Formats: sequence, structure tokens, C-alpha cells
Amino acid sequence: MNILIWHVHGSWTTSFVQGPHGYLVPVLPGRGPDGRGRAQTWQWPATVREVVPERLREEQIDLMVLQRPHEAELAERWTGRVPGRDVPAVYVEHNAPDGSPERTRHPLAGRSDIPVVHVTHFNRLMWDCGRAPTTVVEHGVVDPGPLWSGEVERAAVVVNEPVRRGRTTGTDLLPSFAETVPLDVFGMGTGGLAGHLGLPADRCRAQDLPQSELHAAMARRRLYLHPVRWTSLGLSLLEAMFLGMPVVALDTTEARDAVPQEAGAVSNRPEVLRDAVRGLLADHGLARAAGEAARAAALDRYGLRRFLDDWDRLMKEVAR
Repeated sequence: MNILIWHVHGSWTTSFVQGPHGYLVPVLPGRGPDGRGRAQTWQWPATVREVVPERLREEQIDLMVLQRPHEAELAERWTGRVPGRDVPAVYVEHNAPDGSPERTRHPLAGRSDIPVVHVTHFNRLMWDCGRAPTTVVEHGVVDPGPLWSGEVERAAVVVNEPVRRGRTTGTDLLPSFAETVPLDVFGMGTGGLAGHLGLPADRCRAQDLPQSELHAAMARRRLYLHPVRWTSLGLSLLEAMFLGMPVVALDTTEARDAVPQEAGAVSNRPEVLRDAVRGLLADHGLARAAGEAARAAALDRYGLRRFLDDWDRLMKEVAR
């Protein structure tokens, strides 16, 4: 099967393209949002081919995987084929609704020809998808291996653009956590975070790391802190669990289902989370045991084989 898919979310796409298909990824000069082409910092197989828009009309396309509202129009203009009519299509919804869920309709809510595929059951519940068929294919992660050592007595936080996203990603909660544990914040657009929060540089270090270095850096930290209020289930959280890191997380969105209590702590009470952080900092053995529980849970639920099998079943249904 030849699948047209835009490179939107690097970690998710890295898992998706491990399947037994051919993947056509649009590329544009400058590699902007609609034409990033192949990943530069993730390892993708040779079955992923970059295609310029003017060549897409010549390509055989068996399935279109849409991920942003404007991609349906873009796909029609670039391929000359209407998604959902001329070519089977699905829409992967990576995010929770950006607004009050009881008043937020999905962009595809008015049509029934393109199924909406949610990445969590929480997202499916919160979105009003109207007439659109919906299903859930939970995340799958390429296993980085049990790399955790916990030798650095700091907490790793992974978030992109923490200053701009603010309360959504729990950026405002970081100062209270920084009183308990020094933080290393990794992600894109983290510059100036300590100054923005009024924290000393040694209590909150921010660093933009390429994906090829991120997992090793995370795994040296004692624990993973997930202060997110309202986003989808972050792949960085699952990757931390695969690394064997103990997890301290807000009990929001899908976190409770993903993180067993023995993997660290999941709560909406900041004092409970801070107590858990203190315990993990004080006891390396406790942290190791929690990380092992986290890894076992992640392998059981978010393994790559299950993810690819789920997608193959769905694609066969859609392509009938």
C-alpha cells in the first residue's frame, strides 16, 4: 500500500512509518510545515520517499493520512484526487480540543466519508465529531531501551514552547516544583524559560536538544516530571516510561490510564507530587523500582507491534 502522509509530528510519524508499506512524504523548498520531507533527526526507513507536490499526480496513492484541517484541500490540489471520494482517507487527531470540549466541534464533524482516528480514548470522548466515524489507535513507541541510570539528581521535563503555551503545559507550576527538585527542561523553543519564571539558572536549565540526543539526556535524570494540564497524551511521557524512568505526573487527560501508580505518582494534588519527588530523590532504589514498573506498563500497552497491527487492520477496513 502507498500512503500519502505529511511529516507533522516527528515522534508519532517515526512509529507509523515502521510498517510494511510505502510512504509518500511531501517536500518543499525550505522544508516548511507543509513540506518537511523526511525527518532529519529521527531514523526513518528507506520506504519513506520524499515527493514534490507537482509529482504527486503521477504517484499511486492507496490511502491518504490527514492530520490538519487544511490537508484535505491540499491533497486534492496536489494530487487531483478528493480524499474520501477518489482515494480512501483517514484523519489522525493528535490533540485534545483547543477550547471547551462541550462546545468544540471537530473540523470533520460535518462529513462521514473520512474516519477520525484519535490517539487516546480521552480525546475521542472530548471531541464532538458529529457525523464522522471515529475510532482510537493508541500510541506506539519505537523502544529506545532501558537506558535509565538516574545518576543526575534532577527532574527531566520535555515540552515544546513552554513560555508561549503557559498554563496548557503547566509551565506556571514549574517554580513550585523547582523548590523541591532542580529541573532540566528539554524541547523546542525553551530559551529564556528560567528568566520568564523568575527562577535561578541552576534550578531551571532549559535546553533544545536534537532527538538523537534527547533520550540519553533524559535517562540520566532521576525522574520524569509531567506537569501538563491539557494536551493529548505526550509521547515524551511514554518515551520516558520506555527508558525506565519513574514518572511524577498530573492526573489529567489520559495520564491516569497510561501511568500505573507504582511507576511513581499521578495526582492533581501538588503536595502529593512534591512528596513523591522527594522520595525518588532520596532513594535511588525506589526510583529504579518505579522506573521498572513504568517500563513494563509501557511495553505492555504502547508497544510498536500492537500499534502497527492496529493500523494495518484499520487501513484494510478503510481501503475496502
